[in-house]
Amino acid sequence: MSEAWVAWDLTIGLIVGLLLVDYFFHVRKAHVPTLAEAAAWSAAYIGVAILFGVALLVVGGGDLATEYFAGYVTEKALSVDNVFVFLVIMSSFKVPRQDQQKVLLVGIALSLVARTGFILLGAALIESFAWTFYLFGAALLVTAGHLLKPEDEAGEGKKAGNLIVRVARRMFHTTDQYDGDRLFTMRDGKRAMTPMLLVMVAIGATDILFAFDSIPAIFGLTQNVFIVFSATALALLGLRQLYFLIDGLLERLLYLSYGLAAILGFIGVKLILHALHENSLWLVNGGAPVPVAEIDTGTSLIVIVVILLVTILISVNSAKGKAKAAVTALRRHVAEYLDPDFPAGPAQRERIYAKLLDAERRVAALDPQYKRLIRQPHELRDLVALAHRRHGG
Repeated sequence: MSEAWVAWDLTIGLIVGLLLVDYFFHVRKAHVPTLAEAAAWSAAYIGVAILFGVALLVVGGGDLATEYFAGYVTEKALSVDNVFVFLVIMSSFKVPRQDQQKVLLVGIALSLVARTGFILLGAALIESFAWTFYLFGAALLVTAGHLLKPEDEAGEGKKAGNLIVRVARRMFHTTDQYDGDRLFTMRDGKRAMTPMLLVMVAIGATDILFAFDSIPAIFGLTQNVFIVFSATALALLGLRQLYFLIDGLLERLLYLSYGLAAILGFIGVKLILHALHENSLWLVNGGAPVPVAEIDTGTSLIVIVVILLVTILISVNSAKGKAKAAVTALRRHVAEYLDPDFPAGPAQRERIYAKLLDAERRVAALDPQYKRLIRQPHELRDLVALAHRRHGG
């Protein structure tokens, strides 16, 4: 028992330490992280997660480590989908680029606290009622079907943000203007809530909604509460860096939702098989266990990794994915070049402009069928023209 408490204490200490490092070394001073910075810190967080799994392998054995890695990979894959919704919320709130890191960190911290509550609740339900596996399995199968309509997720992100705005404006004195990264400001002589606080709550609340999918998914791979918590927490903590790393690449992952649907569907089936094997529900087989084959965690890990690899390879090699990547790159470079608050000297602005020209050439060379998919093409064309005029002037 004492060893278990030591493991919990060390893990919670690690998570709190990572949050403090994130705040004091990255988020406290508002800035836009470069792609190299985001890549380096994303690799560092993944490295920490891998070392954690290796420590479990050494201390707890292969079964425990396999459960952890299966849970971590699943949660990390699902978190990529979360990032897409975060992008939608950031865009709808028009959060300044340099302040987005703080929004993400606070939102993730709120979500981590809420998910811990969900994990403890899920563990209590499973411990008391074996038929909970049926509910979890059915929920994942429904979610898998829902993910086949990825456009709905963006809508959910907007609805979550809009609902929070409406409620906050009825209950509090709010303003539409940001005041740096302050949560409150003075307007007309009164203390007013800025959109910064609203978007932090929106990010946290939206991520809590994702817990209804991810928590049953990881319980389908392991019922060890310590593994569920550690895998979920370490996957969540890397979301901020992941957001800035794949910001411009998400649109290229065209078939990600299909891959996630396959993973959740697979785990849903695994849960239902486990529920049948442990059956005590009198409506099923008179309350007696059903002799069905179960899927072990090692096989689950292999299936999940293969599905993700196939999904990514198909996405990045598709012509449509490459076209979307080119358009996304053009939008990003134009926005950076025209942003008066973007911290860039003359040499860096020249590099951004060179990237803008390269992206513009790639977009111009696209097949007409893909050019028709560009959202608001006239607005994009006007922004590119404005960038050329400013560079020429």
